[in-house]
Amino acid sequence: MSKAFVREDDIGEEPVVRRMASPLAPGEKNYLTPVGAHRLREAVAELKHERAALAVPPVSADARRELLEIDQRVHYFEESLRTAEIVPVPDQPWDVVRFGATVVVRDSDGEESRYRIGGVDEADLSPDCVSWRAPIARALLHARLGERVEFDFPKGSTELEIVSISYE
Repeated sequence: MSKAFVREDDIGEEPVVRRMASPLAPGEKNYLTPVGAHRLREAVAELKHERAALAVPPVSADARRELLEIDQRVHYFEESLRTAEIVPVPDQPWDVVRFGATVVVRDSDGEESRYRIGGVDEADLSPDCVSWRAPIARALLHARLGERVEFDFPKGSTELEIVSISYE
């Protein structure tokens, strides 16, 4: 039978979905905060629930593509959790910025900003989280409460004062 007489949905070709790549270099540690690990587990559960709802026959070509994308995200997050080194909250006093810290800084204009330093996969799940590999996180890591650090934003260089350090 000619393909001209076959509906496109009946062909059964799998859509091509680009595989998610880790932003970590080979051999680089995959650090996660306990909160980040919890959020990744929640994301996996939500994706699996979404997948179950989409997988009801008949499955359209668009749904097959969505299912593949969900499967890849689930695989990526599960692999991230499997390879993660979960970094516990450090003991008090919290006077030094470490991985997992939420840091409030004040710039030279007196404007305050908040950054939570987490793992590379946490930064995608939480709008207030920056990866420990981000330039702002690297500038803040190991700084002490009250210390001032120089940072080059795209709009120009400024001095940031560490106003507070906390952990979830």
